[in-house]
Amino acid sequence: MAVQRKRPALLKDNSWCAGCGHGLFTRLLHESLEELGYDNNYICVDGVGCSSNYFAATTLGSAIESHHGKAPTIARGVKLARPETMVFTYQGDGDAYVIGLSETLNAAHFADPITTFVLNNNNYGMTGGQMSWTSLPGQVTTTSKAGRDPETTGMPLDPLKMAAQEERVAFAARAALNSPKNINLAKKYIKKALELQVKEEKYAIVEMLSPCPTDWNLTPVQAIRWIEEEAVKYYPLGVLKDTTEGGGA
Repeated sequence: MAVQRKRPALLKDNSWCAGCGHGLFTRLLHESLEELGYDNNYICVDGVGCSSNYFAATTLGSAIESHHGKAPTIARGVKLARPETMVFTYQGDGDAYVIGLSETLNAAHFADPITTFVLNNNNYGMTGGQMSWTSLPGQVTTTSKAGRDPETTGMPLDPLKMAAQEERVAFAARAALNSPKNINLAKKYIKKALELQVKEEKYAIVEMLSPCPTDWNLTPVQAIRWIEEEAVKYYPLGVLKDTTEGGGA
């Protein structure tokens, strides 16, 4: 028998595109916050991008809009000032992995007890679908009309792998928001990353491959399939690093 999940109290209708993964992520995030008892004691530091719609999707104003790419640094300052509060960043790949790559890697290096969440849709979603460092070879974007050419623009970058190499990172994992199985796995990663912050004062980063039907010029169903058939070839799912006891997600 199907179980109907209760909608998290702090969420309301959102303005993300139909088929986008951001709405799914915020649902999983707020379910986790409620289950951990931090739904009224958190601060989200939001990156510039599609994640900015988070402000309109929640009823509680416990979020800060950062400069483009600077969310991890601001989050570290917030955690220093409010150590009793759950502090996390909510960013896209253009924000966290391109414009803010140095900030993301610095956060992983210093490993203050914050949590980083990155939704990777392989393009600059908010500004019109331009090519990102995470765009795939051959991927058509508004700035790579003939498809990304690795000979001139390089291969896709994997900053999550870079972050996982930092010694003090406790947990680094990648999920995908494209199937019930993968969405449930994403929820496990999200909750574990938050738990590590409050129970063990450790840094964690979780990336989620997110469908972007609008900028990919695909239907929502086609976008889900594209993640499974193309994106995971360059961005494999699973745990890259887990230093907790047992080492399992």
